Amino acid sequence: MTDLITEHTPRLPSTPSSRVLPALIVGVAAVAVISWVLNTPEGILGKADAIGYAVCHRIDGRSFHLGDRQFPLCSRCTGMYLGALLGVVGMVLMGRGRAGGMPTRWVMVALFGFLGLMGIDGVNSYMHFFPGLPHLYEPQNWLRLITGMGNGLFLAGLILPVLNQTLWRNWDARPVLGSFRELALLVVAAAVVVALVLSDNVLVLYPLALLSSVGVLVLVVSLNTAILLMVLRRENRAAGWAGAVLPLLAGLTLAIIEIGMVDAVRFAIFGTWGGMPLPG
Repeated sequence: MTDLITEHTPRLPSTPSSRVLPALIVGVAAVAVISWVLNTPEGILGKADAIGYAVCHRIDGRSFHLGDRQFPLCSRCTGMYLGALLGVVGMVLMGRGRAGGMPTRWVMVALFGFLGLMGIDGVNSYMHFFPGLPHLYEPQNWLRLITGMGNGLFLAGLILPVLNQTLWRNWDARPVLGSFRELALLVVAAAVVVALVLSDNVLVLYPLALLSSVGVLVLVVSLNTAILLMVLRRENRAAGWAGAVLPLLAGLTLAIIEIGMVDAVRFAIFGTWGGMPLPG
């Protein structure tokens, strides 16, 4: 009986808007990506530099290097975006890929502690720009990397649940980080990444340099996707990955446009893909 009803139930025709919107997003995405690729430095690392150029000062003395080549991001941003990428991947591997609950209270306190440590180190580092101002200690790139990594875990713990709450129809109500044990696993993994960055091994540094730029895209795309879904009032419609592709592609398109606009303005002002000039 059910098969008979299904067989004779007419399918609702797709509306013009349901066909036009995906095509429009794909078209705009293609134009944005091609335009950005053609107007940024050559090579994979060149494209990574252009991503970092939009979000980071890229001061040479405050960056790690692949031989003589500067990382796409400064040492603090390298830690922050590698930490964010590590946090998202780690939570997915823990089975929290669709979790929409914020970290538990004391885990959140610890994450805010990571944010505070980066703030202290950041202020101290900035004070060092000006010789006449006092500072607590001599800034070091390894400290920038470590404190940035902690802040990246903080960002992942906030942004992933926001994305999941807006993207998925049946999102998981569990917290993305439910215990200190889970946080400790991420901290241990972060310590391994820090050690790899500090190893000065080009074979290790090359993929980490690229992954730091991937971390930028992961955060920006996640935020853009969540904001777009809320603004357009299309939250909680994706039942699976097939339904998530279009919103995520829209978020990626907006990310490329945003990065490209910042790149263009900054390059027009400074005329170089290198780091910002130092104060004074």
